[in-house]
Amino acid sequence: MTAPARPSGWFVTGGPGAPDTPRVYFFAHAGGDPRSFLAWQSELGDEAQIAAVCPPGRGHRAAEPRPTLEEFADGAAAAIRAEERDAGGAAHGDRPVYLFGHSLGGLVAFETARRLRDLPALRHLFVSGISAPVLAPSQRVRDLAALEGKEFAEHLGFFEGLPPEVMAHDELLDLLLPGVIADFRMAAGYRYHSAAPLEVQVSLIAGRDDAYLHPDKMREWNDECRTPPTLYWVDGGHFYFRGSPKAVTDLLLDAVRADRHVEVI
Repeated sequence: MTAPARPSGWFVTGGPGAPDTPRVYFFAHAGGDPRSFLAWQSELGDEAQIAAVCPPGRGHRAAEPRPTLEEFADGAAAAIRAEERDAGGAAHGDRPVYLFGHSLGGLVAFETARRLRDLPALRHLFVSGISAPVLAPSQRVRDLAALEGKEFAEHLGFFEGLPPEVMAHDELLDLLLPGVIADFRMAAGYRYHSAAPLEVQVSLIAGRDDAYLHPDKMREWNDECRTPPTLYWVDGGHFYFRGSPKAVTDLLLDAVRADRHVEVI
């Protein structure tokens, strides 16, 4: 059963977790439902709790104005800070915090991590399916964001977009496309600003068959991190995790267990 959103509306979890259980905040891809990641909770067991990050303009917050990417990161960072303060009973917050984002969500997670530099509980940033932020937005994303309707849906195929059964039904397209288009326009409006490298550990996950990614596009992540990030090439395309989330959840569990081991020592 899905737990109700916090009063702020920013987070939904799969149920109540122990106050000291490590928390992983998940940021969805363009057009993605953040709640879909709650199905991965079974892979993490009781070792970590997934919190789906729900921005304005989506789901139960559909009536709220959609933010820019920068506003999304501002709001998410403020909400995470408040959530962890409440969880710890004090400003320090005791439970470890991790961020995971895929594609557009990876870019938002990166900007959120920048805003949480001074949060001691933040242990690790996991970024999936996205090239270095300095390269965003790509010309392909900008061109796609300028399209409408069926033309947009057809060009979305480069990003392994809508399945054939959705493309064949105008009613489904009418229902789903506005949210996807809005997210692509959010991505197209992003403007990178240089800042000090992140001190937190960073892991990058990329599908070997992802036509959007290339090793050259990943190398520039090094400039964003004090310690060079770890890059994991995994089997599959842009949505390499559709068959199984273990490429992600195994890495999350490794990080959680390593941090717990350090704390025990």
